[in-house]
Amino acid sequence: MGSVSKIYFTKEVSPEAVVKLYDKLGKRLEGNVAIKVHSGEAGNQNFLRPEFWKPVVEHVGGTIVECNTAYEGERNSSEKHMKLLKGHGWNACFDVDLMDLEGPDVEIPIPRYHTHLKSDIMGKSFMKYDSMLVLAHFKGHPMGGYGGALKQLSIGCASTAGKVNIHSAGKYTKAEEQGIVWEDLPPQDAFLESMAEAASAVVDHFHDNIVYVNVMANMSVDCDCCSVAEDPCLKDIGILASTDPVAIDRACIDLVKKSGDPGVAHFMERVTSRNGEHTIDHAAAMGIGVTEYELIEVE
Repeated sequence: MGSVSKIYFTKEVSPEAVVKLYDKLGKRLEGNVAIKVHSGEAGNQNFLRPEFWKPVVEHVGGTIVECNTAYEGERNSSEKHMKLLKGHGWNACFDVDLMDLEGPDVEIPIPRYHTHLKSDIMGKSFMKYDSMLVLAHFKGHPMGGYGGALKQLSIGCASTAGKVNIHSAGKYTKAEEQGIVWEDLPPQDAFLESMAEAASAVVDHFHDNIVYVNVMANMSVDCDCCSVAEDPCLKDIGILASTDPVAIDRACIDLVKKSGDPGVAHFMERVTSRNGEHTIDHAAAMGIGVTEYELIEVE
């Protein structure tokens, strides 16, 4: 990892633009490719639909991967989540792997220095992939402040037990204890640091065979995991692609701040009230990316 990371950026928000930016990176993902998306909670109006991602998924080749959640909704069991995936059209467009459909979960070590987590807990089928394309919808988040590449790597890739592990900063690791975690949350920074630590496990597992795409469109203060979400408060900004999850999230926050959009104050209140940028800083301190970047605009 250099001291400055390259990020390719376009103001065009389209499926074709995603493919263009991926190719600009010049990094080919090989072997069995996991393509991480957000399936969208039932009732959510803002998530990016499978039709938007279809050209890049077909271009790269690979399997759409998702994991069950650790809160009430239509994605907290395999049966319900599979039904939702089909209802949202994912199965009609792609091969889909719900990575924790069958147990047992696997534990991925965190070899870098860490404060909270001993390991990252993943669905069983995570182990069959050689590389990963992280397709993130950049937006707000009710607990993390914002959601981007680092959230997709951490909470997004973790099994139900893994999500409990992250949210509780390592206090709880069993799926059956998921109800306890919401009543006994750790200090906010411990949760944010745990997200960065879980993200590092995925990065190290793939040995940097990962590409990140953040789409800055439909940007609500709420995540795609919310069944009842606010409508977007910012105009679309564009698409970014990088091999650095820290730099790409840092650039997205910076682009929001510099946009001059009337909705910036509302969006950033969500980020700052949760101290969301701390996740970026902790991930950088762990060495999985850098906060300095060169933004290269692509027409």
